[in-house]
Amino acid sequence: MSGSSYPGEPPSPVADPGNIEFTCGGCGRQLKVPATLVGRRAKCPQCGIVQRIGATDDQQPAADPFGQSLLQISDEQAETPIASAQSPTGPAESPARSPEVTTAPPSLPAGPEQAPSTRLGDALLSDFAGRETETKKLFDRITEEIGKIYVGQQELVLGSLVALFSSGHVLIESVPGLGKTLYVRTLGRVMGCDCGRIQFTADLMPSDITGAPIFDMKTQEFRFRPGPIFTQFLLADEINRSPAKTHAALLEIMQEYRVTVDGKSHRIERPFLVLATQNPIESEGTYNLPEAQLDRFMFKLVADYPQADEEIKILDLHSRQVDMNEQLESEISPITSPEEILRVTRENSDVRVDPRLIDYINKIVRLTRQWPQFHMGASPRAGIALMQSARTLAAFAGRDYAVPDDVVQLALPSLRHRVILTAEAEVEGHSVDELLTQLIRTVEVPRL
Repeated sequence: MSGSSYPGEPPSPVADPGNIEFTCGGCGRQLKVPATLVGRRAKCPQCGIVQRIGATDDQQPAADPFGQSLLQISDEQAETPIASAQSPTGPAESPARSPEVTTAPPSLPAGPEQAPSTRLGDALLSDFAGRETETKKLFDRITEEIGKIYVGQQELVLGSLVALFSSGHVLIESVPGLGKTLYVRTLGRVMGCDCGRIQFTADLMPSDITGAPIFDMKTQEFRFRPGPIFTQFLLADEINRSPAKTHAALLEIMQEYRVTVDGKSHRIERPFLVLATQNPIESEGTYNLPEAQLDRFMFKLVADYPQADEEIKILDLHSRQVDMNEQLESEISPITSPEEILRVTRENSDVRVDPRLIDYINKIVRLTRQWPQFHMGASPRAGIALMQSARTLAAFAGRDYAVPDDVVQLALPSLRHRVILTAEAEVEGHSVDELLTQLIRTVEVPRL
């Protein structure tokens, strides 16, 4: 229907000489502004949501890094006030006065807000505003080098890099064939790190992951043979195809970076990043991941099918029967090293987080435990992950301080796997992302 939009989507304009009329993506109210403001960011006077006026799919610039809406925004960050076409309240909302348009605050990545249920991660990773710090330059070089082989999937690239430089791990939900193995190998090559893969199956044993003692005939004694977990970047493919006893082998490794076998601990070389995948469609022969295992992951990222132009580039790059090992060796150069990754990770801990922002994170996490549609809320580890990742995202943006926008962009990836819907919410067809979006909208964003 002309002039209508779903909540969170860019508003659809209605043709009107001199003025443009559209429906607010947050509260559904009819709004009117001068046609000269098409494409500018503006704030709804009813619900306060900031949105881009009359942007179509062809006109939209890059979105936020995780494709999330800035669900609330403080008055200091508000931009163009919008007049209401249905307002009965008089001069305060009258379209007669030309609204004052300002540019976006420097802390906000450029681009329109999109509903979390649409394509995520459509942002150009270089669209962060900030100083050209060493961390930002390193981030730009890494993403540029990855882009030579691995096309698209911006949320996956950005999310895994944030997790890597925050000492976290990533759970990826995607259908087969989206290049997850290629991405891990490319990332390992760019980072100068070793990478490995474990194909999880129903008969996989914990010792197949950690390793086990074997008897050495020469020395007549047992010696420990390390398993495939002793690497730096690990792809745990289809992790939900193994039972809970196999997952238990990962708990100590992901939290403490060591493996204990026969009473002796063996340390894992750092940096260490687990990229685990699961198929959202096929459920036959799969097991639900235990909550203790899910909570070990910093992010749950959703990888979707590539856009048309990205898929064309993929077909052009990877349909020439070129050996992938040779391609990685010849086209990809190491940009950094494990030592530099650890150094940057330590430096990111110095990014300032205002006490009001800490309180904002705490309110979001604690509210998940009281939300009526959630049977179980997020743990304190979720708040720690959200703070650590917000620091890293701020550093990637060239800032030495975190802002509420960093928290909002990372909220869904940090929380969506840590909450459990009630049976009633599932029957009613609610999704975790939808309910988390509603929850975040109820928390007032601090003015920093």
